[in-house]
Amino acid sequence: MPGLHSAAIGVWVSAGGRDERVEQNGIAHFLEHMAFKGTQRRTAVQIAEAIEDVGGFINAYTSRDVTAYYARVLQSDVDLAFDVISDIVLNPIFDPREIEVERGVILQEIGQALDTPDDVIFDWLQEAAYPDQAIGRTILGPAERVSSFSRADLSGFVAEHYGPGQIIVAASGAVDHDRIMRLAEATFGHLAPRPSGVRDPARWSGIEARHLKGLEQAHFALALEGPGYRSDDFYAAQIFSSALGGGMSSRLFQKIREERGLCYTIFAQSGFHDDTGMLTIYAGTGAEDIADLANLTADEIRRAADGLSDAEIARAKAQLRAGLLMGLESPSNQTERLARTLAIWGRVPDAAEVADRIAAVTAAQIRDHAQRLLTNARPALALYGPVDAAPSREALAERLAA
Repeated sequence: MPGLHSAAIGVWVSAGGRDERVEQNGIAHFLEHMAFKGTQRRTAVQIAEAIEDVGGFINAYTSRDVTAYYARVLQSDVDLAFDVISDIVLNPIFDPREIEVERGVILQEIGQALDTPDDVIFDWLQEAAYPDQAIGRTILGPAERVSSFSRADLSGFVAEHYGPGQIIVAASGAVDHDRIMRLAEATFGHLAPRPSGVRDPARWSGIEARHLKGLEQAHFALALEGPGYRSDDFYAAQIFSSALGGGMSSRLFQKIREERGLCYTIFAQSGFHDDTGMLTIYAGTGAEDIADLANLTADEIRRAADGLSDAEIARAKAQLRAGLLMGLESPSNQTERLARTLAIWGRVPDAAEVADRIAAVTAAQIRDHAQRLLTNARPALALYGPVDAAPSREALAERLAA
């Protein structure tokens, strides 16, 4: 990226929550934490200091599909960042004392999530959409599982999933391509190939999770099964969700917040996996308004599915295109995009190709996609707080299909 003085670099491993057996639930995330707790060459403090001494930052995250380790540094420190990132991925020592310390940290993280209604409700929604499956389980894992993980469990997950076929190295910004290639070859070239695990295909069920609690707000999250990354509906799904609830001009925001004043926050978004996807709608409201909010949301989804205006479609396309191009100006976003698209499609489409594909989506394609969402709709529903008056999942399904 010419003109920049900084770079982002990271390692993406195709091993996340979907790759865990039920007794391993939470171990991918635990492993991500332990990568920063010491290697054969660096202590935990030395890992942090190596990057922060040069003004950079280092972090990681775990999703259901991947675990990512990444850093942002100045141009002069790219080699250092590569060395530190590859070191924590390839050479963690899993010191038993550090395992116990980090176990306590993760248990606190789980407790914090449970105390954050607009966080934990999405875990419950995921489980309601895909019950009794790896894709439906929480990324953090249940406390009882996290409390029992051992050093052997961590080492076993690495041996099972951290092979060269599961690893992508990505970098952008002030980097030299040939130099990164040489570093990658020298650092990862010795890894022996190993079989890739086969993920269980996702099975959408769509049930209800209702958790009553005396909170200030009633939290509402609804999901419909959408397409996966490789579906022909991929871009139509994004356009529909953006028009439905992607911004202040969207249908849900205008109807439910601006016209009715039923909530402060309401949005819709599309999420994607290899073999499935999800249209998610979230809002928080008062106990006395939860029924109106839920019913109006279902009505507005159905009306949007019957046909968006040309102006709504044009606006949603412009938002997607602008988001793509603005993101490409950030080395961190660019690096994430390189890794994700390579993992999904085996190549990195350029921005012009993506913009053209967004522009080419027709109103008919969007309407067809939306109608498929509602055909025999089996919504997943998660409710939390004073939600006694909220309609049932079955009632909302009938309303969506009306």
